[in-house]
Amino acid sequence: MFKQLGLIGCGLMGGSFALALKQAGLVERVIGYSKSPSTTEKARQMGVIDQTAESALLAVSGSDIVLIAVPVAATDATFRAIRHLVTPNTLFMDVGSTKRDVVDAARRVLKERSIAFVPAHPIAGKEHSGVQYADAALYRDRQVILTPIAQTSPELVEKAKAVWSAVGSSVRVMTPEAHDAAFAAVSHFPHLLAFAYFTGILQQADSEQFLSLAGPGFRDFTRIAASDPAIWRDILIANREEVLKQSEQFRGALGILEQVLRDCQGESLEALVKGVSTARSQWRMGLPRGSANT
Repeated sequence: MFKQLGLIGCGLMGGSFALALKQAGLVERVIGYSKSPSTTEKARQMGVIDQTAESALLAVSGSDIVLIAVPVAATDATFRAIRHLVTPNTLFMDVGSTKRDVVDAARRVLKERSIAFVPAHPIAGKEHSGVQYADAALYRDRQVILTPIAQTSPELVEKAKAVWSAVGSSVRVMTPEAHDAAFAAVSHFPHLLAFAYFTGILQQADSEQFLSLAGPGFRDFTRIAASDPAIWRDILIANREEVLKQSEQFRGALGILEQVLRDCQGESLEALVKGVSTARSQWRMGLPRGSANT
């Protein structure tokens, strides 16, 4: 049981974490801060937080667990605002979708105080952001990736595992580098691809007619193209090196398929599609390829 959660960023992710801790009986009270006072007040009115804080530093004061739920580009500034109250007695976590930039900011700003910081990335979310969409069940049956660095306290890593497990998440530990390479492949580049694909349609003279004929497959394929522009600007820029590596891989795979089409090699095309179809059919979310569905 924690006495106080200091929540910095009272949006979907932070708000859902606060509600999850409350529902699980893990925290006595929540004090929250957001850059927008109206967001913080809405969170208070909804019961997501119990008290508003006038600054990030005041949200940390008196807290024995702190969640930083701000855009990744704001992590450095947030660390600078709170670093004087970062102590080994408090568990500090974030929810950023990229990790190398976050841990670099921790090393640069927090320095020896980064012992208290356990970087985290919950693989969860919704199409819409904002505290009004906060959901106590958002992290249930979802993976959370922890990426501690050499300075991180092992005791706080264990405490972080226990917290996320208690709200229903499955916890994995990776290096920041491995995390960013993996999520460039399965999340960040797919978003870039969705943005590019939809842009390609919009640029065509018959785009309005094309879109009027689109069905469920198109809807599902392009769903992530409606993601928050500011959030994805920050993510893609922060992890651009790994995203560009995935773009090269994609171009190579697409080039092979294009060549088969040009040559009208029906059997080769079917074989390529069959291999992918089989692999996709065997894949289960959150499990390594080839694992049983449990």
